[in-house]
Amino acid sequence: MIGSDQFRRMKQGAIIINTARGGVIDEGALISALNTGRIAGAGLDVFAHEPVPSGHPFLAMDNVVMTPVSAWNTVDASARMINQSIDNVVHFLKGTPINVVNLNALGGEIPRVGCLGGSK
Repeated sequence: MIGSDQFRRMKQGAIIINTARGGVIDEGALISALNTGRIAGAGLDVFAHEPVPSGHPFLAMDNVVMTPVSAWNTVDASARMINQSIDNVVHFLKGTPINVVNLNALGGEIPRVGCLGGSK
């Protein structure tokens, strides 16, 4: 999706961050754009080949920050995710959903449901 042509269209000195999928960015094109200064830097936690092979150019580049895709996986982050999931279910069952992402998909109304999934 993002290769040499897209990098040429970006503002000189842009910084690119990829947390989606490694294959979204053509790594060869990114390396070239980083080496020429077209792209100032990159933040990556996904790669075309994982783990990143030893000797990969990213490993020696000062303008690339890499983290493992599991960098979010701390004890605190896991606890927050679990607690938020519990809160979402409890509020939904009470008929007061929270964290509704796309209310329009529900016809603009939050559905009211009983504890067993039936309508109120």
